[in-house]
Amino acid sequence: MAAEIHHTRPQARKPVLLGKIDSFQDVVSTAVIIPKEDGVITVSEDRTVRVWLKRDSGQYWPSIYHTMPASCTCMSFNPETRRLSIGMDTGRVSEFILAEDYNKMTPSKNYQAHQGRVTVVLFVLEMEWVLSTGQDKTFTWHCSESGQRLGEYRTPAWVSGLQFDVETRHAFVGEHSGQVTILKVEQDKCSLVTTFKGHTGSVTALCWDPAQRVLFSGSSDHSIIMWDIGGRKGTAIELQGHNEKVQGLSCAPHTRQLISCSSDGGIVIWNMDVSRQETPEWQDSDSCQKCEQPFFWNFKQMWDTKKIGLRQHHCRKCGQAVCGKCSSKRSTIPLMGFEFEVRVCDLCHGSITDEDRAPTATFHDSKHGILHMQFEPTRGWLLTSGTDKVVKLWDMTPVVS
Repeated sequence: MAAEIHHTRPQARKPVLLGKIDSFQDVVSTAVIIPKEDGVITVSEDRTVRVWLKRDSGQYWPSIYHTMPASCTCMSFNPETRRLSIGMDTGRVSEFILAEDYNKMTPSKNYQAHQGRVTVVLFVLEMEWVLSTGQDKTFTWHCSESGQRLGEYRTPAWVSGLQFDVETRHAFVGEHSGQVTILKVEQDKCSLVTTFKGHTGSVTALCWDPAQRVLFSGSSDHSIIMWDIGGRKGTAIELQGHNEKVQGLSCAPHTRQLISCSSDGGIVIWNMDVSRQETPEWQDSDSCQKCEQPFFWNFKQMWDTKKIGLRQHHCRKCGQAVCGKCSSKRSTIPLMGFEFEVRVCDLCHGSITDEDRAPTATFHDSKHGILHMQFEPTRGWLLTSGTDKVVKLWDMTPVVS
């Protein structure tokens, strides 16, 4: 049951591993750092709910070990009320109240919220609502006082991400189809506001920044998109810094940074306090917009000019359709979100300066395949849960400051 603690001297510009928690029979679905306590709450596919507190020995031991009737799929914890809401494989959401010393959990309510696996659960203290989404393609909300279901909204695909803005009562719903839907939620009804389509893979993570009024979405297509909700101009900024599926997103509000984690163990810290540029729309053309050579489907021009058709590519900086010969160069374009080298046309390559190539993100390796992450901004701690059935705690202050 014990978890080893490794004391590591902080190094400049690197997260510091504070400790590990293991002894799980299955992967940890969700885990949270307990604010103002040296403790962690975990829920796991092995049906266990555990509260880990750091002892005088420097090790984390479970002060609570509770077995649920089904696999635990997600969790929401409200530190003010110590209310723990747990979503399960059966579609049920169960609520508990934790004791002040975190040594006991008392059952409070059960909600049969979904017909399938619960994917996200959120408790909204200001509204006294329990919001949840499931693989049954529904978004539901219940009154946490009465336990009564207030309403539901059916989505085109099952939901994999959920955020809520208390001020405007907008729910941001990320779908397996890659779409992000904004809903206006009232006490007993819900209406569609708009939908965003930008990902080619499923939405795997959402993060709402209420101060800047921006929504971040991460996807299995390895990309992150920043949707400027407050600007009302429809601006969408792409961030390309992961090689695998994005598994978690979190804002560091005081430093204007974004933390993202991916399934290959990558942790990326993005500087969002820079003037970023939208990536251009890819232009359509039947021939290279630089040398005018025909693309391979342009039979008429191929016949007229007696030339072999070429494969079409696109410059990531200007968006023009170009052939391989006219786009032989590669470059990073950090202010457009491209932290890795991408294809650019020869003309754009010549216009990109060394200053333009200055990185706006730092990259770190957690050394385990990340399934879930949570950032606690007060202390600057990051929690990662991995495919290795291990939870790691990191001090992020060397890189988030």
